[in-house]
Amino acid sequence: MILPLRLDEVSLTIQGRTVIHPLSLEIAAGPATIILGANGAGKSVLMRLMHGLLSPTSGRVQWRDADPDRVRRMQAMVFQRPVMLRRSALANVQYPLQAAGVAEPERSRVAAAALQEVGLHHLAGRPARAFSGGEQQRLALARAWALHPEVLFLDEPTASLDPTATREIESIIRAFDASGTKIIMATHNLGQARRLGDEVLFIHQGRLVERALVDRFFNQPASAEAAAFIKGELPWV
Repeated sequence: MILPLRLDEVSLTIQGRTVIHPLSLEIAAGPATIILGANGAGKSVLMRLMHGLLSPTSGRVQWRDADPDRVRRMQAMVFQRPVMLRRSALANVQYPLQAAGVAEPERSRVAAAALQEVGLHHLAGRPARAFSGGEQQRLALARAWALHPEVLFLDEPTASLDPTATREIESIIRAFDASGTKIIMATHNLGQARRLGDEVLFIHQGRLVERALVDRFFNQPASAEAAAFIKGELPWV
């Protein structure tokens, strides 16, 4: 297991501006963690620090497993606008499996099963870049599913999708959760946080203001900033 993930006084400064103020926390396996906050609060940056796409200006990001290769293999990230390769849906799912050293015919079998899981098996031969936004997001989730990650980072995965596509994506996220994958998701959508989350990390202006179980966060927010955000009174930053 690569979890728990520990952040020890992690901060990030870009061009003289502090984007993430020093924070410490530990994230363990199990219930889904939602990083919640207004647009520009620092949610996506914090997630990139956790995932390893950004290096902190100060502090340490540390996984239980000290082997960096294993850490990379056992986590995946899906972005708001996923990058699609210029190839078929099936080939898009096969690509990360090939990079992970999975040989044929196992690679094709696993990729086909992942497309089946997200409801895209009938479009396996279609060019991925011809997909709708919702289909591309499902395909990105299929790429992650094929790798069976221990941790899945999701960065605003439904922000630009219509309600039908959002429901489809949320159903897949629940399937990941049920399979034992740890979900860490950034969103500013209060309803989505309630539906998918077990605990909330509330970020405001680059600071971790509050951490609480979902019900407690929404029913008894411990900070004025969280209370204002829930009421829709907190200005975006």
